[in-house]
Amino acid sequence: MTMRQLIDTLNKWAYEYYVLDAPSVSDAEYDRLYDELVELEKSTGTVEPDSPTRRVGGEPLKAFARHEHISRLYSLDKCVTYERLSAFVTRIKKVSPDAGFTVEYKYDGLTMCLTYDGGRFVRATTRGNGVVGEDVTAQCLTVRSVPLSIPFKGLIEVQGEAVIPLSALKKYNEGAAEKLKNARNAAAGAIRNLDPAVTASRGVEILFYNVNYIRGKSFSTQEEMFAFLRENHFKVYPYLRICSDEESIISALEEIEVERRNIDVLTDGAVIKLNDVPAREALGYTDKFPRWAIAYKFEAEEAQTTVRKVRWQVGRTGKLTPLAEVDPVELGGATVRRATLNNFGDISRKDVRIGSVVAIRRSNEVIPEILGCVRHTGTSIDIQKPIVCPYCGSAIREEGANLFCTNRLCPPRITARLQHFAQKDAMDIEGFSEATAEQLRSKLAVTRPSQLYTLTAAELAGLEGFKDKKISNLLVAIDGSRNVPLERFIFALGIDGVGKVGARDLANSFRSIQALSSATAEQLVGLENIGEITANAIVGWFADGENTDELANLLKYVTPVYSERNTSSGTFAGEVVVLTGTLSNYTRSRAQQLIEERGGTCASSVTKKTTLVVAGEEAGSKLAKAQSLGIKVIDEQTFAQMLA
Repeated sequence: MTMRQLIDTLNKWAYEYYVLDAPSVSDAEYDRLYDELVELEKSTGTVEPDSPTRRVGGEPLKAFARHEHISRLYSLDKCVTYERLSAFVTRIKKVSPDAGFTVEYKYDGLTMCLTYDGGRFVRATTRGNGVVGEDVTAQCLTVRSVPLSIPFKGLIEVQGEAVIPLSALKKYNEGAAEKLKNARNAAAGAIRNLDPAVTASRGVEILFYNVNYIRGKSFSTQEEMFAFLRENHFKVYPYLRICSDEESIISALEEIEVERRNIDVLTDGAVIKLNDVPAREALGYTDKFPRWAIAYKFEAEEAQTTVRKVRWQVGRTGKLTPLAEVDPVELGGATVRRATLNNFGDISRKDVRIGSVVAIRRSNEVIPEILGCVRHTGTSIDIQKPIVCPYCGSAIREEGANLFCTNRLCPPRITARLQHFAQKDAMDIEGFSEATAEQLRSKLAVTRPSQLYTLTAAELAGLEGFKDKKISNLLVAIDGSRNVPLERFIFALGIDGVGKVGARDLANSFRSIQALSSATAEQLVGLENIGEITANAIVGWFADGENTDELANLLKYVTPVYSERNTSSGTFAGEVVVLTGTLSNYTRSRAQQLIEERGGTCASSVTKKTTLVVAGEEAGSKLAKAQSLGIKVIDEQTFAQMLA
């Protein structure tokens, strides 16, 4: 055979095996022709762009290059209730009364964009911010179901989701030293790994569902687009329901919710689209979402397991928080061994006992929450309220449903206090970890933040893992925190109930730590983000002699600086802004900083004083309240445009 014949034959066999799941030849026959191609390429020094030999993972990359998509990739608006779904269908029907819809699975993986030109695979990128993504071509070449050549010869971008089938994840874990627990994270980690060999080892697949851009062809319907993807050898999940109305859409959703537990791919919902592609243009896009599609997200997953033990954790304020250890259970692609309970009152209200079967829920990658008791067993025993602190044996103080250790020198309290003081949003001492705080407490008897400023290189040299560079870096970071914005210093003090937003309000209102220390509860309650409980906590903190002694010690080394903001000019001048949901390109603290630099004021809750809400993904009750009050709401793209 010629080289072209070998390549075409091998690619045809690979398509039959990896996409159609219907191999027409044995593995031995494939390997024989593959070896023949390898030898021919060696002898000629030629490797064609669509040769299957290109799929072998090459050398690790040093970094990902950035690439701009031909056409922007949009994310999808989401709904979790049939009421929101009904509003979506009604809106579509107003524009297109005879509209039909398609329903398909929503895969839980990493969005990919692949480019083909002249029938040949050119490039693969991640979605990124929708405009620019990371070039992961080398990684994508190892995905054997991805065609290296296609019948369509024009320029095209196709969109799909990189996933790891659950069966492939199980097979990988059987021989892996370090097991992967979550199929979604494993897929994203495989594609975004600088070593293509890692991608190749994990069994990644890409399921395609959209033509993002195409030159020289158009589609009438989503059905036609799906058929085109299949005809061009892209792997498409074999589920696409055509629906005419809300009732048939709900029927499809109910079908998916049952069947999604039996399929080999992790999925967390369904995608509903207007079937008529030309009609989509009339509906258009918001700054972030297409108006003609929506994702329906299923409820957070729940499971049942047995409580084996309850461990009490002590935080920097002395509050005891119960953490339940449970029998391992698979939930949302992860093995769960712990679940939270808020306080002893929560334990009593939910009737949770050791040895009892409980319902737990996990969402958004957080530690699961115990919802309540399902049933008690013959071995169930009551969870005992601690009489003394489990760490230091000191007396317990009870306030409402909460328990507090009364010992200020309780080891976990000290460690948590030091870590809080040094964190980025407080004194920003880079490289200061929980492990560092624990070593300083246990080995050097550091019990107060002010002692950090008296540490010496000789003292640090005696700590495990502290070499010259680490010692130097830590001392430089501590020294660099001596001049700190007043709001961060207030937050660093760790006053109960005073978060970053509250600390900012206090700084703007009192402008010095001395003025704040003299504030009355009445003055404090008048501030936007300070309630009565927090106001009393602030007054109580400054009335405590040990706290004021430590504050005086800190002020020997640290200078809190108040910088007055210009609120009369700037993009957000006069605006009271609330951030809600997740922003893709900004941390919450960075977004707040940018708003304040431009004259705005950030608040933590929506009130009648709020003038603007910035809503990211998964925005919840704050968004709903803003809409009910008629407050202006913008998405992240509009926010970015305002900043620019």
